[in-house]
Amino acid sequence: MSARHRSGGEAAATRRPRRPWRELLEAWRDQHFYSFFSSLGRLAARPFTSALTVLVLGLALSLPLFFWLAYDNARAWSGGLREARDVTAFLDPAGDAGAAVALADELRRRDDVAAVLVRSPEQGLAELRQLAGFGAALDVLDGNPLPSVLVVTPRAADPAYDPPLVAELRADPRIDLVQYDAAWRRKLSGILQLGERLVAVVAALLAAATLLVIGNTVRMDIQTRTEEVAVMQLIGASDRFVRRPFLYSGLWYGLLGALCALLVVVAVELALAAPLGRLLGEYAQGAGVRGLGPPLALVVLGAGAALGWIGAFIVVARHLASGRPAR
Repeated sequence: MSARHRSGGEAAATRRPRRPWRELLEAWRDQHFYSFFSSLGRLAARPFTSALTVLVLGLALSLPLFFWLAYDNARAWSGGLREARDVTAFLDPAGDAGAAVALADELRRRDDVAAVLVRSPEQGLAELRQLAGFGAALDVLDGNPLPSVLVVTPRAADPAYDPPLVAELRADPRIDLVQYDAAWRRKLSGILQLGERLVAVVAALLAAATLLVIGNTVRMDIQTRTEEVAVMQLIGASDRFVRRPFLYSGLWYGLLGALCALLVVVAVELALAAPLGRLLGEYAQGAGVRGLGPPLALVVLGAGAALGWIGAFIVVARHLASGRPAR
């Protein structure tokens, strides 16, 4: 046998057999399970330091949650005003009820008017007596000072512009005052848009702060385990193997910080539930408070875990990019 065939046979004999995919999958699973639980054990081995880090992360993540809940409740409470498009016309108090009915019939014949509701002074006084609770004070009045009111619903109105109907009603000498709800709706929409942008900015800033806190914590963990990492690299451990335990440490920090933020928000909700309920009962009949729901809680937990993973990945990648120790 020639030397060429002999060397080829020796190479084939020494070639490592390929491992089946099932065995590779089980090894990958075991490595992840070990890193998952061993990283949690390292956090538990330093309870005070880990608790401080988790508490800082929880307080940082709870702030955008509070802003979001305040914005969400404000949007829900203002839903009725934002949908309102009625034009309220207060007639001259010197006019009689017949003039109000005649003007209402005239407006109903317009193509740009969907409906007209007439409220007499007596109806207005009864509503004021019921809503304000000043029945005894209203009884002192000699007469009814309230005018007739027409509530006009335009057939179609662009919320960004006042319809021509509003200008015509303001020019009518029979009408003393015209109130168009869309003007308040535009102001409210601008305030809510500003609140939404503010929530996004605060969330982005605190997410960056969370990345920095987790990254610095993992960096300190790497510094305490520098020799261990160097030994693993010397014996041929891949970057993924070295990186994996630190990634799970960052995930645990982010997940526990998000859970702490949820607990803080729930505690504040319970503390404010009773006084806030009484306040809303006085000013907004039937209004409720929107709190944390399961979908939002899951989003917060997922975001916290993702921030922890990303922060740890950035720090470990920077450490591994510095190079391996010479063998």
